[in-house]
Amino acid sequence: MQFIDLAAQQRRIRTKIEANLQAVLNHGQYIMGPEIKTLEARMSAFVGAKHAISCSSGTDALLMALMAYGVKPGDAVFTTPFTFIASAEVINILGATPVFVDIDPKTYNIDSLALEYGIKKTKGKIVPKGIIAVDIFGLPAAYDPINEIAKEHGLFVIEDAAQSFGAEYHGRKACCLAHIGCTSFFPAKPLGCYGDGGAVFTDDDNLARKMASIRVHGQGSDKYDNIRIGINGRLDTFQAAVLLAKMDIFPEEIELRQTVARRYTEKLSQHSSFVTPFVPEGMKSVWAQYSILAQDEQHRAAAQAKLKASGIPTAIYYPKPLHKQTAFAMLGYKEGDFPASEDIARRIFSIPMHPYLTEEEQEKITEVLMSA
Repeated sequence: MQFIDLAAQQRRIRTKIEANLQAVLNHGQYIMGPEIKTLEARMSAFVGAKHAISCSSGTDALLMALMAYGVKPGDAVFTTPFTFIASAEVINILGATPVFVDIDPKTYNIDSLALEYGIKKTKGKIVPKGIIAVDIFGLPAAYDPINEIAKEHGLFVIEDAAQSFGAEYHGRKACCLAHIGCTSFFPAKPLGCYGDGGAVFTDDDNLARKMASIRVHGQGSDKYDNIRIGINGRLDTFQAAVLLAKMDIFPEEIELRQTVARRYTEKLSQHSSFVTPFVPEGMKSVWAQYSILAQDEQHRAAAQAKLKASGIPTAIYYPKPLHKQTAFAMLGYKEGDFPASEDIARRIFSIPMHPYLTEEEQEKITEVLMSA
């Protein structure tokens, strides 16, 4: 059994992928070829954002967004410790300080009350500049209160939608829920290419111009006119060709993910040993992962061992919150600073999740879990 079955997806669209790649080989524009503009237009329409700018990875998307805001040493950017390192790594790369804020224990996303407290506590020590809210496991964070807090304190908000492209928040699509939305097209994402890739989204013309420039070494009127410091952050044309083929079936795959998640929740809700994911009213997860909570570390280990013995793969996202990572030791955080993040990290694990998971496979998975 596959944790994420990319082969099943490829079988559906292989002919289209091959035709798209052949077109790139024929025109030979491997960097910023016509597929880039086509993809950006389709993504912009899908998300409902005025501007979509493709780039080389989800990490570079976040970096470009921070650079567009001029983030620098002495600035503080608030984010969650329960996420992949990229969410905070980009802050450090620019010399700014990541300030961690604990999560809501039900959604696993940043807690808006803790965010408000964290901002007030930080003022006078370091300059609050912005917020990176993470849409963990495909579920958007609570952007209405987050955006209100940001407005009150004069901060920007970046939506780290690396896992949530295709999700919805009260009728709006992920990637357009903050000043800038950033996503990843890493192969395992809900919409993934066959390498690294990402994109940024915004309705702000000025920010869009800056990020388009930053993407190509701070380019101005041409590639030898450099008006700012930038990066080499372009998405290559082959990856755009793959994504265009995948976008044809993406709306259907989102609905298939809903079906798979609904089956899991219905079956596992009959067994009180595990806590199933919580999706607030008015929100739609794209289910990048289906993650459940065990009672404790021992229970998790036993469940994973039983699943492994039955040929069922699992994963833990994320076993060590960022405030406990060696890379952020200089921030001075300690065990107990973020109790919700620490508790969830000790108990959470993910089971197979993709649009092509069959009901029979899910029956097998849930039967094993119910015996754990």
